Amino acid sequence: MVDRARPKILVIGSFMMDLVVRTPRVPDNGETVIGSSFRRFPGGKGANQAVSAARLGAQVTMVGKLGYDVYGDEMQDALNKEGIRTEYILRDKDASTGVGFVTLDETTGNNRIVVVPGANLRYSPEDLACIEDVVRNSDLLMLQLEMDMRLIEAAVMMAEKHDVPVILNPAPAQSLADELLEKVTYLTPNETEAQILTGVQVVDRQSAERAAQALLEKGIRKVVITLGHHGAMIADQSATELVPAFSTSVVDTVAAGDGFNGALAVAVAQGTPLPEAVRFANAVGALVVTREGAIPSLPSAQEVKAFLQKQVG
Repeated sequence: MVDRARPKILVIGSFMMDLVVRTPRVPDNGETVIGSSFRRFPGGKGANQAVSAARLGAQVTMVGKLGYDVYGDEMQDALNKEGIRTEYILRDKDASTGVGFVTLDETTGNNRIVVVPGANLRYSPEDLACIEDVVRNSDLLMLQLEMDMRLIEAAVMMAEKHDVPVILNPAPAQSLADELLEKVTYLTPNETEAQILTGVQVVDRQSAERAAQALLEKGIRKVVITLGHHGAMIADQSATELVPAFSTSVVDTVAAGDGFNGALAVAVAQGTPLPEAVRFANAVGALVVTREGAIPSLPSAQEVKAFLQKQVG
């Protein structure tokens, strides 16, 4: 039986040590720009989403692969401090821990990121076979696409075998087979990812609805297309609905989508209706962009509650 207060969420995903440079603006091709600061943050889509869910009250287990290096040590320590179960994380002696090089435009808050996956790509379907009991005993499985695609497919099939709902955040953007998509419970693309998956250019509410419908036709049960400051379009076989975003000041957009996905996972695993769950996730995303860094920017459940109460007031 699901513990609605503290659902068991399994995250199979990536670890990235984010090396963040802040600049007055992103340089043009061939141009050198003097940066204003450099900082290092533990991150990666998988780790970010795991921490987001843990800070919001879930019992989280993180699975993936790190290198035998200082970044790997720092990453595992960061997750342990969040109360995340890390005993199933593997270490690879032949590959480095993943690294993300982030250039942050301090004027707009937008960013450009180059990722070197390293050990993330060495977690295999054979490794997954060792945690089948963990999958079986989870209330929800979260996945992203910073890992070997064969592993993602095997994880979705294993979750289906044990009737465990799956949230797939299809990022970084790439095309996916319909045979995979039809096994996904919740798909959470942004505008670019939705366009790659459907061929529909998402530029407004109407095009978002068309893209959502195209994804539903692939067999996905529930679609949530994130639309930045416009909010999120949700759709299932019965209806579509735009859940508006919250207005906020943008400092850094890194991990906003990951915070959103972690929050969505917790809310739906707790049995929250999807529109309300997405509103909660929008609140988390709004808080994330007001802070610098990936994991350091992710809010607690108390912070989100206070934020939502302020919106009502």
